[in-house]
Amino acid sequence: MASRHSAFYSPLLSCLHILRGEGHEAIYSVLQPGQRSYALLRDGEVDIMQSAVSSNWNALERGVEPLPVHFAQINQRDGFFLVGRLPDPAFSWQNLEGRTLLADHGTQPLAMLKYAVLHNGAAWEKIKIVDAGTPEAMAAAFQGGKGDFVHLQAPVTAGEIVVSVGASMPPVAFSSLCCARGFQKTEAYRLFLDAYARAREWVRAAPPEEVAAAEASFFPLIAPEFLTAAIRLYQALGCWEGGLEIPRDLYEQALNVFQATGTIAWRHRYDEVVG
Repeated sequence: MASRHSAFYSPLLSCLHILRGEGHEAIYSVLQPGQRSYALLRDGEVDIMQSAVSSNWNALERGVEPLPVHFAQINQRDGFFLVGRLPDPAFSWQNLEGRTLLADHGTQPLAMLKYAVLHNGAAWEKIKIVDAGTPEAMAAAFQGGKGDFVHLQAPVTAGEIVVSVGASMPPVAFSSLCCARGFQKTEAYRLFLDAYARAREWVRAAPPEEVAAAEASFFPLIAPEFLTAAIRLYQALGCWEGGLEIPRDLYEQALNVFQATGTIAWRHRYDEVVG
């Protein structure tokens, strides 16, 4: 299961493509409002979840247990972009001050956006931040004339990308795969991990057109050229660099982001979350 559906998670989507091509049953779905990933994993309704190390932190602070273990990296860069109405090759983060930004209000995307604003010397409190709902609703509102900028993952089908959030801040443990600790002892886990290692290596270096073709069935409403452009963007950004492991320094940088933006109460140990 994915916490959200996006080309940003191409290593996982390509892994599913590989597993199915090798004759394995690989069921894919997207987390729905009201569902809790830790409960789905705990109860065995889902084996593997696309999530983020940060998803454990507030739950740890609330005393929730058992929580999943994060075992493989997906992205080591934020995958969101700020989209304006016109190209702006001279864009500065200070340009946001006094303007209206339709921002993704998911806990992690919003924390990363706020951190990038502060990291690049702009004043968060001078930006009019609007919650326009889901990414689809945000895109529709922007297309309808609301806001000066919108905060979206690729593919972007309306407006012009003016800056990458991920390129504007240090690498970070952004998204990862997690499961119940007991699932790590199964043959299914080992089979998945082998396929995922191959998929991640492939999407990092394969021609974007080939990656887009392999996962086209996951995006029936997206034109091939937009999907290809999204893959190319994420490859160039270096989202899928590195190995399977979740590096400790990137985990610590994610903690830096959440601590700087007041999103967590304390720093959570690496070995509490990653294994």
